[in-house]
Amino acid sequence: MSAGWVFLGAMIAAYGLANMLQSVAAARTTAHETLDPKLLVRLARQGVYLLGVLFQMVGFVLAFAARGELPLFLVQAAVAAGLGVTAILGVLFLKWRLPRSEIALLAALLLGLGALVFAAQPHPSRPLGPAGVLGLVIVLGGIAVVGFFAAKLRGAKGSVALGALAGVAFAAAAVAARPLANPTSGEAFLTNPLLYLLIAHSLVGQLLLGLAMQRGSTTAAVAAMDAAAAVPAAIIGLLFLGDRIAPGREWFAATGFVVTLAAVIGLTFYAEPQHHHQRLPAPMRAIAPPTPVPTANPTASGPAEEVPTAAAPAVVGSGARAKPNRVVRTSQVRARARLRARHSARAAVRASNR
Repeated sequence: MSAGWVFLGAMIAAYGLANMLQSVAAARTTAHETLDPKLLVRLARQGVYLLGVLFQMVGFVLAFAARGELPLFLVQAAVAAGLGVTAILGVLFLKWRLPRSEIALLAALLLGLGALVFAAQPHPSRPLGPAGVLGLVIVLGGIAVVGFFAAKLRGAKGSVALGALAGVAFAAAAVAARPLANPTSGEAFLTNPLLYLLIAHSLVGQLLLGLAMQRGSTTAAVAAMDAAAAVPAAIIGLLFLGDRIAPGREWFAATGFVVTLAAVIGLTFYAEPQHHHQRLPAPMRAIAPPTPVPTANPTASGPAEEVPTAAAPAVVGSGARAKPNRVVRTSQVRARARLRARHSARAAVRASNR
C-alpha cells in the first residue's frame, strides 16, 4: 500500500477533530461583524481553539504529504469526509442532535468518497508555471475583497457564504501544495513562491472559517467550505497538474465526485446553530422577577395577603422552569411563618377590642 493512503486516512481523523474543537471555541467568542483579524487573536486565547489548530496543522501536514502522490480530486473530497468525523464527535461529546436526513447525507458522503478512492490513480504532480502563480495571487486579493462584504451577512446566509469563501482559499492552498509536495531540494522549497501563497491562502481561509462558525452550525460552515474547495481544485488538478484516473474507472470517479459534492451541498441546509446543544461548564442563568404567592389566613377576617417570593433561577434555553433550591425554599417558609404570626397578632388585637 502506498504511504499516500495512510496519510489520507489520518488526515480525515485530524480534520474532523479540529473542526469540532474550533467550533466550540468559536461559540464561546464574541461574534464579529467585519473581516477583523483580531478574531484570530481572541480565539487563540482559548486552549480548546489552540488544540483545534494543532490538529488542523497535523491534518494540513498529512494532506500535504498525501498530495505528493494522490490526485487533488481525491484529497479534497477526503477533507470533506472529516465532516462526518466532526458530526460523530459532536453527537458523542457535545450532544448535537442530527436528524435522519443529515445522517443519510453523511452516509452518502462516505459512499462518494469510497468511489473516488477506487477510481484514483497515484501520480506525481506537474509543476505550476508563472501564470498559475499569478492566478493564485489574483484569487487571494479577490477573496479578501469579497470576504469584507460577506462578513456583514448574519445567520445561515453568512455561515454558508463565509464557509464557501474559506473553501475557495483552501482550494487555492491545495493547488499550491500539489506541485510543492515534490521539491527537488530544500532551497528550492523555501524559495518557491508557492510556499508563501500556500501560507497566505491558509491564513485567510482560517479567518473566514472562524467567522462562518460564529454565524451558523459547524456542519453548514464546513460543508460549504468543502463544497467550494473540492470543485476548483479537482478541475485544476485534472487539467494542469497531471492528476489521473485509473483506466476504465472514469464513471466511478464522476459518480463519486457528484455524490460527494451533492451530499456536502445538502448539508449546508442544516444551518441552525448547534452550540445550544452543548453542555457548557458554567451555563448562563437568568433570574425571574418575584412572583406573588397568595396565602390565606383562616383566622383573619380580612382578605388574603400576598407574599412576594423569589422564583428559582431558570436556565436559559432549557425550555422548562427549574425547581427552587434549598435557600429559596427556606426563605419562602420563613416568609409564610412571619405572615401567619402577623395575622395571629392582628386577630388577638381585634378580639381584645371586642
